[in-house]
Amino acid sequence: MRRLAALAREAIATSWAQPVASIVTIVIVAGMCATVLLTTGRTVGAEQAVLGSIDSAGTRSIVVRADPSSGLTTGVLDRVANIEGIEWVGAFGQVTDVQNSAVPGGLNVPVRAAWGSQFADHGVSENLAVPGHSAWASAEALSQLGMPDGVGGIVAASGADFGVVGSIAVPDYLEFLEPLVIVPQRAHAEAPEPVAVLVVIAARPDLVSPLATAISSVLAVDDPSTVTVSTSEGLAALRALIEGQLGSFGRNLVVVIFAMTAALVAVILYGLVMLRRKDFGRRRALGASQNLIISLLLVQVATLAGVGAILGCSVAAIWLVVTADPLPGFQFFLAVGVLAVVVGVVAALLPALAAARRDPLTELRVP
Repeated sequence: MRRLAALAREAIATSWAQPVASIVTIVIVAGMCATVLLTTGRTVGAEQAVLGSIDSAGTRSIVVRADPSSGLTTGVLDRVANIEGIEWVGAFGQVTDVQNSAVPGGLNVPVRAAWGSQFADHGVSENLAVPGHSAWASAEALSQLGMPDGVGGIVAASGADFGVVGSIAVPDYLEFLEPLVIVPQRAHAEAPEPVAVLVVIAARPDLVSPLATAISSVLAVDDPSTVTVSTSEGLAALRALIEGQLGSFGRNLVVVIFAMTAALVAVILYGLVMLRRKDFGRRRALGASQNLIISLLLVQVATLAGVGAILGCSVAAIWLVVTADPLPGFQFFLAVGVLAVVVGVVAALLPALAAARRDPLTELRVP
């Protein structure tokens, strides 16, 4: 540990003693990091924003619509529960039009029975005050019902009545049901109930297609022609295409930029070694080993490259924030900085070997 600390102090002292070469090395590495982040980094940020939109739950949905004669029942929930890769599932019954019981002749709004254990994620209480008669409504439904306070009574033409006890936050994958009013049912009813709409959300976009196939196989309907299954499989394919094309472009550009920087660093360090060959000769004559010379140069370059990486990443981050461009994320910044240091050290390896192999007698000979 002490030897390593002494080596680091010597490397820093050597860098201070050669400010021009040190500043040039820092500027080159900083420019490399900034260039990568302002080109590939910007592309990666845009890619992450696009993929984040594609990966939203609404683009991972599988919607099964069934006619009343299809025979699809709530029993499908137990069968779907055995399929891996599902993030959310909910079943909805047939639509019944209801009105605000306090506004005779008011606007009709559809209400649906709902089954599932994850409606609590959207604001529905797990403790039903009156099971089968407690309703939750979306903001749009409450507006049409004329219930600004989010509570009130609703009644169907058949005379069935329900009490609206709260509002539900409608996720993007349920927006097609708007205006949404649901009446949560008990998880295990005595007899299976008919289902009109089954919504399943895949955990990942690439699972949409296989999950759709698996779900279709467990519907257990009387007539498959009365059931339609719609998915966002096309968006999943688009995601893979975007990720592949943008990722390939970014990788190629990074390779070119880092290769050019490595060459520049190697040239600068080789010139530095030639200028300091007598210094290295004196060190060798005083007993410094070849490994020590190599380690000294590599630590010096790693230190300068680290300073340059921090400077370049900071400047690029500030510029991206000022120009309102998408940031690629902390992990990308960290990867660029680490790779910059590694490239600098690798580029310094050949000059360091050249310095370590200098003959001390030749270098110290007075012309």
